[in-house]
Amino acid sequence: MKIVLASNNPGKLVELHAMFAPLGFDLVTQGSLGISEAPEPYHTFLENALTKARHAAQQSDLPAVADDAGLCVDAFGGLPGVDTAYYATQFGYEKGDANNVRALLEQMAGIDNRRAAMVCTLVALRSAQDPEPLVAVGRVVGQIAREPVGSNGFGFDPVMFIPEFGQTFAQLPIEVKNAHSHRGRATAAMVALMRERWL
Repeated sequence: MKIVLASNNPGKLVELHAMFAPLGFDLVTQGSLGISEAPEPYHTFLENALTKARHAAQQSDLPAVADDAGLCVDAFGGLPGVDTAYYATQFGYEKGDANNVRALLEQMAGIDNRRAAMVCTLVALRSAQDPEPLVAVGRVVGQIAREPVGSNGFGFDPVMFIPEFGQTFAQLPIEVKNAHSHRGRATAAMVALMRERWL
């Protein structure tokens, strides 16, 4: 079965393709089908992921899968959340991973509550009108480190300290990080849901 991924992120495609392959699903990006990205106007991961999946399914006439993910910092009431990718721009920096980390560490200076979660919500639809979307959430709780450590990964990985490993995500081997990341956990849950409901 061919499924459209409502993303043009090549890293995401590789990661998800490998996890969906055992189900016999062929994942293709929306960009390869000439589908534009959907707007993401909502404040929750679920609403944004559902909007992206419906848009891709409608434009392609294929089943679709979409995710929305981000960092939720306890001391900030769960923010930046859906605005994680653009976090640095709120503080006068250009968009980018290194600037996001810099801005976060500046905003957290002097804050003792360092608890945060990386959250990924995955949504899958059989069609744009599917009344029963599959929803899987992956969540990893950790602490925001006081300085970046490690060179693997991307985003906030260098400052996301995971107590169960005693390291940041950026210190872990990529395969270990992917297996235990918020996206890895959400995808494993989605694969189980698809086996149960779609196959």
